[in-house]
Amino acid sequence: MKRYWKVAVLANIKDDSQPKPEGVPPDAFSDFDHIETIDSLRAAIETDGHKTVFIQADRDLPFALRDQQPDICFNIAEGLGGDAREAQVPALLEMLNIPYTGSRILTNAISLDKTLTKRIWRDRRLPVAPFQEFLVGDEPLRPELKYPLFVKPAREGTGMGVDTKAIVTKEKELRERTQYIINTYQQPALVEVFLPGREFTVGILGRADAKLYSRNPEWYEKDGFHRFPILELDMTRSVTPKVYSNASKSKEVGEEGAPGYFCPAVVEPELEKKLRYFALRAHQLLGALDISRTDIRLDEEGNPRLLEINTLPGLTPAYSDLCLQAKAEGIRYEDLILDILYLGASRWGMVAPRELPTPAKN
Repeated sequence: MKRYWKVAVLANIKDDSQPKPEGVPPDAFSDFDHIETIDSLRAAIETDGHKTVFIQADRDLPFALRDQQPDICFNIAEGLGGDAREAQVPALLEMLNIPYTGSRILTNAISLDKTLTKRIWRDRRLPVAPFQEFLVGDEPLRPELKYPLFVKPAREGTGMGVDTKAIVTKEKELRERTQYIINTYQQPALVEVFLPGREFTVGILGRADAKLYSRNPEWYEKDGFHRFPILELDMTRSVTPKVYSNASKSKEVGEEGAPGYFCPAVVEPELEKKLRYFALRAHQLLGALDISRTDIRLDEEGNPRLLEINTLPGLTPAYSDLCLQAKAEGIRYEDLILDILYLGASRWGMVAPRELPTPAKN
């Protein structure tokens, strides 16, 4: 079995020097990565002897893959537009039979569709706030949705379409905001009851047999999953204090207007248990693989409600939530990235399972 691989890091890169095309939202491409993140990923992967190459996940990707012939792809590509853009690269890689890390096509497509994700969670009895999808903007508001409400694009990430105007308190504001979202982002608007409580994010790593393939089997619990320390957002210093907006997410930790965080979050044992359980169930119900991060917020009575799941969580060492969670428990960035790589590779038969000690008989 091949020990060292050629690993292609696939991503969409921000280019702030170039003007945005006409007709795109003002925060378009906010979920793209900076080249510094790619450099960090490559450096981490190369610490274990692998060769790396960066390939831009644009329309030339099929030709670049043919030329580079990678053994496996470390995929963080967001895609180039459309309802299921985060599934574009996994679909191409599966068509070409090229191994890759992270969740597969269907999971990435569903997780970007916040309405569909909430329907799945709700139907499997996970707690979500009352919600409704608006296709044209003048649909009657369902009676269970009480003001204040929160309005955002149904199929975006990285806080796109979210600012202080996302919170609406009356009919006129609701209609104006839903129409703005529909027209600007060319997709439905998701309307849900605004949750005024604390906001947390919980990272999940692994799968049932993770101990067999991880370089760090001690990280994983008996069920094969690692729950990262819970991170709580501190929005008091944020440029948008009540909402985790695109403007606040675009700032680095410590920068003026950036939200603060507490990790590990100080929470009651019962709430901690619920947050970890809900994050794992959210991950499992969507069929997520290797890694995910789930956002959860408390309602006015202090009950946790799931917001959304990110199956392509940010991996910038200095400020991505998942990296901050790993750092809080002493996990090195290099070890985190390599475990994601090896978990992905093992699904393609590229890693031999380790022999675990046989439990002693009583």
